[in-house]
Amino acid sequence: MSGIILEKLNVWFDTPETRVDAVKNVSLRVEQGESVGLVGESGSGKSTILRALTGLVPTWSGAMEVAGEKLGRQRSRHFYKKVQMVFQDPYASLHPRHSVDQVLSETLRLHGFNEIDRRISNLLTDVGLGPSFRFRYPHQLSGGQRQRVAIARALAPEPEILLLDEPTSALDVSVQAEILNLLVDLRQEHHLTYLMVSHDLAVVGHMCQQIAVMQLGEIVEIMPVAEMRELKPKHSYSRHLLESSLGYKRADD
Repeated sequence: MSGIILEKLNVWFDTPETRVDAVKNVSLRVEQGESVGLVGESGSGKSTILRALTGLVPTWSGAMEVAGEKLGRQRSRHFYKKVQMVFQDPYASLHPRHSVDQVLSETLRLHGFNEIDRRISNLLTDVGLGPSFRFRYPHQLSGGQRQRVAIARALAPEPEILLLDEPTSALDVSVQAEILNLLVDLRQEHHLTYLMVSHDLAVVGHMCQQIAVMQLGEIVEIMPVAEMRELKPKHSYSRHLLESSLGYKRADD
């Protein structure tokens, strides 16, 4: 069963002056258990796709299916048990006056779980935080620790799919690799499906099996990570991204 299916997805924003087409005719399939990266420059529509999937953008057409559920204008409660999102900025995604305990216990109760204490302990262990972090507040945590809490919150409903919106770009370089390795381990341990947005090809190469390259709202190429590593993209824009990432222009053979 496929984890995520997008068919001819269009997403737009209406303003008083005009309509902005952010995503245009995008089709993409993410198989269950797979990790797929959406890459492209700022404004290419990557994060808008995640927002449309979670119901945060109501103006769209086409078809979206997640874990066997065809999506309409509203998201069911069951949808949010299957799908969770990790946002870019751990400083903004946690309530400054809620302790780690409050963040996790409220999420667990919202989704109808019992044995809250045991589950919180397991979640903190899963993300590499010990019991001493349970009653701390966001201002008492580093950026990497905050993102670990945000990941624990996303894991709390026991989802099948995580949507990752630049999950390390707001962190210091020294902790980015730790969070990426944690996400790799969690996908294997919990049999998760990932759809990840990033502008960093090295990050996507580490995390993902397939890469979808976006330009001006459209997917211009989908390729295996192995093709990217061998510097064999077919589309000129994909080559441009690779050359920019590597810092040089590859000579023609």
